[in-house]
Parts: sequence; structure tokens; C-alpha cells
Amino acid sequence: MTLGEFPSGIRQQVEKGISILKQGGLVAFPTDTVYGLGACMDMPRAVERVYDVKRRPRDMALPLLLAGKSQINEVARDVPGVAWNLIDRFLPGALTIVLRKSERVSDIITGGGATVAVRIPAHPVPIALIEGVGTPIVGTSANLSGRPSPLTAGDVCSQMGDKIDLIIDGGRCPGGRESTVVDVTGEAPVVLREGAISREELERVCGSALSMAEA
Repeated sequence: MTLGEFPSGIRQQVEKGISILKQGGLVAFPTDTVYGLGACMDMPRAVERVYDVKRRPRDMALPLLLAGKSQINEVARDVPGVAWNLIDRFLPGALTIVLRKSERVSDIITGGGATVAVRIPAHPVPIALIEGVGTPIVGTSANLSGRPSPLTAGDVCSQMGDKIDLIIDGGRCPGGRESTVVDVTGEAPVVLREGAISREELERVCGSALSMAEA
């Protein structure tokens, strides 16, 4: 969906969101899972604000949202075949994949680690924001750490208030569950968090090699 295809109210909010992100601001927006909190990935001060607003420890990496599969090689390297199989089957959608990060991804985003979590949301608003700023954006859930993930703009407002620069009100998120997170940087895929996509669905792609992370 292009900007011109959005209803006028949403289009104006998205256009404002793009402008704010380009200036280093923080924007909350609906996705196919829960409301996300975004900042341009190449603006370190904005990324640091995400940690501060969420009260999130700096060693807990932030995921990135991409507009399409072509951006994966911008932020990741040595992407294994099993990752591409999962990407082709589930993205755009509610799957977050942990890959080895490229040099373009700062240590601020990855919490000092060597991996990066990426997702392509199946929702026109974040896609329009990413395309509008021309770069992947941080796309963590728009909640305070330890609090429930927000499903409406009102939920975001009750937790974030005036600490962020814009909340795009796109109605209630259709998914309601956070994405499933799979790490594909080891010998076999590991499910770090089972969310909207079940282990059984993943096993149809990965086979029995798939394992669950220990709690």
C-alpha cells in the first residue's frame, strides 16, 4: 500500500511519523502483532532514547523492522539456507529471525552482541514508515519493560504518555500476540520465544532439528 492509498487520517499520521523519525524522534505505530516503538536504526541518540523510554537494560538487544527481504543483506551477513526457508514461508509476518549482524548495525542496537533480530511486518503502516525514511527502523514493542504489550494506541499512551513524539492510531492490532523469535545462528534453529507462529508450524519448514530454548 502506497501513502496515497491510506485513508486521509492515517496518511497524515504516517507522513508526520516519517518526518519525526528523520529528525531523530520516536514514533509508536500499529503492526500485525502489537504496537511497536520505532526509531531510525542509524541515529544512535534516538536508539538510546528507546532504551530510556522503555526502561530497558542496554544489554537487551532491540529488533529491527524491515520493509522487505531485500533489506536483510543490509543488516545481516552469512544468512543460512534455513533462514531463507523461514523467511520465504513466514515473512512478511509474525516471525522474528536472529541472524549474524552486518557492520552497518551498531552495537547500541545489538546490546554489544554479534547478532541482530529482524522482522518484516505484515502491516502497511510500519512498511510505509520504513520506506519513507529509507532505512530499517528499531521496532520493539511500545511498552515499558515488564508491562503488557499494547494492542491499541490508548494502551501505548497509558504506558508511554508524552515520553514519545507521536502515536499513530491505527486501531486495535489484528494479531494480538508478539512475534515468534527463532535464532538461526547456530548449528540448528532454536525457538527463543514462541508467539504468534507455533513450533509445529516452524517444524514443517525446519524439521525435527528445531529446538526450544531452555527457560
